[in-house]
Amino acid sequence: MKILVSNDDGYQAPGIVALYEALKDLADVEVVAPEHNNSAKSNALTLHSPLYVHRAANGFRYVNGTPADCVHIALTGLLGYRPDLVVSGINNGANMGDDTIYSGTVGAAMEGYLFGVPAIAFSQTEKGWANLDDAACMARDLVAQLLPTLAHADVSSGQHGSPWLLNVNIPNVPRQALRGFKVARLGRRHAAEAVITQQSPRGETMYWIGGAGAAREDGDGTDFHATSQGFATITPLQVDLTNHALLPYWAPAASRLTQTLQGLA
Repeated sequence: MKILVSNDDGYQAPGIVALYEALKDLADVEVVAPEHNNSAKSNALTLHSPLYVHRAANGFRYVNGTPADCVHIALTGLLGYRPDLVVSGINNGANMGDDTIYSGTVGAAMEGYLFGVPAIAFSQTEKGWANLDDAACMARDLVAQLLPTLAHADVSSGQHGSPWLLNVNIPNVPRQALRGFKVARLGRRHAAEAVITQQSPRGETMYWIGGAGAAREDGDGTDFHATSQGFATITPLQVDLTNHALLPYWAPAASRLTQTLQGLA
């Protein structure tokens, strides 16, 4: 079995080192990660400047690009093989609720999913790397349980059956204090805090994006609620952004516009 590991905190981040150490005896693990911190880069790809790949002293490969860049070039030529699983993280801080839209950690995993490879994004719920080794052990437990199912997947056509994308958040507590894993839906956050302004040395106004908002929808069944109760959460994600329930609502408007255009022809 082969696993591709990436992240958004950079190839030297404690989270990716701990994740690699936890997984390296489960499979053939290759690390391709950003050179620098790329938090909140989501699924961005670098299209207008070249990307370079270098190998660090510990064997990790790093790229002067985004998390999605790393996985994209790994899967389209750098590795020379198709991994059985893409794993991203362990992120320094939560990726719950609306965070998943912006997250580079999730973006890296999603890039694998878009290529048909099962993928998992791992994050700790608080910044600071507290109890990181315990989080890595929890990540290992989940991956070890999933690898046998991947080993029996149909890869005759280069596919792994129906791929899946999991978002996992692990509280920063000792392993023995964790209550287990719980499947949960994404919650919602309040709007981000106000933008921060400063004056540059040249008198220009600089703007810094404000911090993420507090949890707004955090009731029973959400990732916010489950992690607050001491569970690591597993949230299956999908890429389809279509609001299927509103398709019939907008159909009459499209029909009227079509009739107008046909009347002008």
